[in-house]
Amino acid sequence: MTLFEDLQWRGLIKDITSPDLEKKLNEGGLTFYIGTDPTADSMHIGHYSSFLISKRLAKYGHHPILLIGGATGRIGDPKPTTEREMKSIEEIEKNTIGLAKQAKDIFGFEVVNNWDWSKEINFIDFLRDYGKFFSINYMLDKDIIRRRLDTGITYTEFSYMIMQALDFLHLFETKNCTLQVAGSDQWGNITAGVDLIKKKTGKEAYGFTMPLILDKDGKKFGKSEGNALWLDKRKTSSYELYQYLINTDDILVIDYLKKLTFLSKEEIEQIEQLHQEHLEKRIAQQELAKQIITDLHGEEEYIHAKEISECLFTGNVSSLTDKEIESVFKGVPTFTYEEKSLIDLLVTNKIVSSKREAREFLNNKAISVNGEFIEDENFLLDNTRKYNIVRRGKKKYFVFVKQNK
Repeated sequence: MTLFEDLQWRGLIKDITSPDLEKKLNEGGLTFYIGTDPTADSMHIGHYSSFLISKRLAKYGHHPILLIGGATGRIGDPKPTTEREMKSIEEIEKNTIGLAKQAKDIFGFEVVNNWDWSKEINFIDFLRDYGKFFSINYMLDKDIIRRRLDTGITYTEFSYMIMQALDFLHLFETKNCTLQVAGSDQWGNITAGVDLIKKKTGKEAYGFTMPLILDKDGKKFGKSEGNALWLDKRKTSSYELYQYLINTDDILVIDYLKKLTFLSKEEIEQIEQLHQEHLEKRIAQQELAKQIITDLHGEEEYIHAKEISECLFTGNVSSLTDKEIESVFKGVPTFTYEEKSLIDLLVTNKIVSSKREAREFLNNKAISVNGEFIEDENFLLDNTRKYNIVRRGKKKYFVFVKQNK
């Protein structure tokens, strides 16, 4: 299977600027770039699918450049419905440093910052050297611009396309970069760069886009959608990532395996067959979590995340450290408490509706504290622990933190 055929099988090619690109991809030797703006100090899983393309192409002899948009991030790529929030210069610079380090740590390729070549261009030069190559009709014909005409688009956002085209031209001239790769929402910006290179140099450049990775609700992963899974494990722990991936819908999991792992066609087809035969075992989801977490954070992190998950499944939470509890139970109802009986704490914090109901739960062994079933209604939480974990039934957890006096 050629590289182009593999990318097609995985569903990683949506649009290409020229049919000649297939042969060039299969032959190897292209320098290409893929970029992201510093809207946060970490990439998320939506970036991961796109940036994995760098590794795939590198394996076939292509040279990747990862671009951090220190300049374009000051402007903001137009969103489909509304203007993007303008970040402060301080936040952009902080995010740029974070993203550059993360890109090098995870992907290990050359990283550039478009601020380095954009900061010296004054407004007159921008208009003379780049703006004159873009007609208003040409720009209005781009999908993202057309979609904003009814709600309004600022001149600042309108200029973003030219800035990204300028990046492609700069890398073309200084690094012999002849290919840009991006998500499908960047098609208009990619073609603008290809056209600018043709007009300025008379030479051919190329681009292709990938379909966006969508969640079960059809939304793309990202900060603005409120469903970001961060690649920085301090922002999204390996356990949180494991939990999300292990609960991937059956209808999506094989597609994710194709786009988010390096497993071969044969391996994925074998996993798919086993998965269909034993849906209850979530074989495909297990493999998805293993591949992604191991690639991002190492095998030890994956094993640890799986062990924590198994602790919760069995209810054996006594072995979890304070740091693990803070990560695992993020967002779980948390209460401070004074030294009261367990039954009083259950009622006071509305975990049960009454003392009568509390006694029923206790008698039926439906209440556990730190992994042990409790029947004594006068039981006291362990005040030597920072956190006490109370579970009602099989899945409802509550965290109790001793009140400091």
